[in-house]
Amino acid sequence: MSAVTSDHPLVGPSEAFSSDLSANLRRSVSTDLRFSTLLIVLSAFWVYVAISNVLYAHSMQVSISAKGPGNFFAPWDARVIQHLILYPILVTCIWTSLRLGWRPAWRTIPIQLTLALVFSLSAGPALWYGEAWMGHGEPPSAGEHGLSSMLTGPELSTWIASATTFVLTYGFALALVTGLAVYQRFRDAQLRAAALERALTSAHLATLRMQLSPHTLFNLLHTIRGNIGWDPAAAQAMIVQLGDLLRRLLTAGERDFSRLADELRFARLYLELQQKRFLDRLTIWMVDLEGLPSVWVPSLILQPLIENAVVHGIAGHAGAVEIRVAAAVCGETLWLRVMNTIPHGSPVGRDGIGLRNVRERLAVQFGERATFTAGVADAGNWIAEIRMPLLRDGPDPAVARDGNSDSAEGISASPGGRQATARAGA
Repeated sequence: MSAVTSDHPLVGPSEAFSSDLSANLRRSVSTDLRFSTLLIVLSAFWVYVAISNVLYAHSMQVSISAKGPGNFFAPWDARVIQHLILYPILVTCIWTSLRLGWRPAWRTIPIQLTLALVFSLSAGPALWYGEAWMGHGEPPSAGEHGLSSMLTGPELSTWIASATTFVLTYGFALALVTGLAVYQRFRDAQLRAAALERALTSAHLATLRMQLSPHTLFNLLHTIRGNIGWDPAAAQAMIVQLGDLLRRLLTAGERDFSRLADELRFARLYLELQQKRFLDRLTIWMVDLEGLPSVWVPSLILQPLIENAVVHGIAGHAGAVEIRVAAAVCGETLWLRVMNTIPHGSPVGRDGIGLRNVRERLAVQFGERATFTAGVADAGNWIAEIRMPLLRDGPDPAVARDGNSDSAEGISASPGGRQATARAGA
C-alpha cells in the first residue's frame, strides 16, 4: 500500500497559518476534533486498509499457487486477526500523536517517530499471533517464531518489510486525521470571523444610529424654543408631541430595520412639529401611506434627509418652502426621495452629519446594491434620493408586532396628522 514517507511535514513552519495551527494543534484537537469523530474516521480508514491487504495477499497467493505448491502469503483469516490486533494500537498512537502536537520540534518529533515505530513494529508479531490463533502456526513466544528467531533468523527481514509497509500506512492515517483537525479548526475560524464581522457591522450601524438621536433632539428643541416666548400654549402642545416623537425615535434607534410606513409616520410627526414653528412658510406633501407596499427599510434612514430639507431649505431666506416626500417600487428596487425648494442662487454646501450618516449606513448594509444622491436638481429644488433593494421580509414577529403597536400609537397621538398631510398635498 502506497503512502507519503514523511510524518513531520504534516504541519510545517513554512507558512504563518500552518505554523499557528501546529503551535495550537493540541487545543484544536481537544476542542474541535472529538474522540468519536477520530474513531469514525480511523475505523473507516482501517476497514479499507484491512480489506485491501487481505484481497491483495489472497489474490497473489492464488496466482502463485497456480504455478506451483507452497504458501508465500499468510492466510486471509490470519491477516484479518492481524488488523483487528493493530486497530486499538493505531487509535492509541494517533490520538497520542494529536494530543502531543509538533511544538517544540526537538521534543515532539522523537516521540512522534517512536509512536510510528511502535505501531509499525507491531504488525509482524500481530500477524504471527493471527496465524497461531487460526491454527496456521505457533505464537512468537514458542517454537521457530521465538524472540531469538525473530531477531536473528530469516523472520527478521519479513518483520522489517512489514514494518516498512505499515509505517507508511500509519503516515496516511495520521495525515488524514490531522488534515481533518486542521479543516475543522479552519472552518471554526471562518465561523468566528463571520460572527465578529456581523458584530462589527452591528456596532457600526448602532453608532451611526446613535449619531441621529442627539442631532434630531437638538433640532426639535430649537423648534420648540422659538415658540415659548410668543405662544406658550403651542409650545406646550409641541412638547407633548415631542415626547411621542422621542419615544418613537428611541424605539426605532434600537432596530436595524423598520417598516416603511412607520418611517414615513415618524417623518410626518417631525414635519408637523416644524410646520407649527414656521407656520405658513412650510408646506409639506407626503406619499399616501395606504398605498404603500409592506416593505422594510433601515431604521431612521429618512430622518436625516427630512431634517436636512427643513434646516437648509428654510435657512438664509424668508420665503416659503415646500417639502415633498415620495416613495415608489420599481421592480425589486425601492425608490425614496425627499425634495425641498431652495431660493435661487443658494450656495451648495458640503455633506453634513446627516447626509454622511445615510451614505455610510447604506454602504454598510447594502454595499453597491444601494445608491444615494443629493444635490441641486434645478434652479429651485434640492433632491435627496435613495435607491435600495426591496426588502419584503422583515425581522422576527415580535419586532413586527412592536412596530405595529408603535404605528397605532403614533396615529392616535397626532390626530391631525392625516389632515395636515391632506392639506399639504392639496
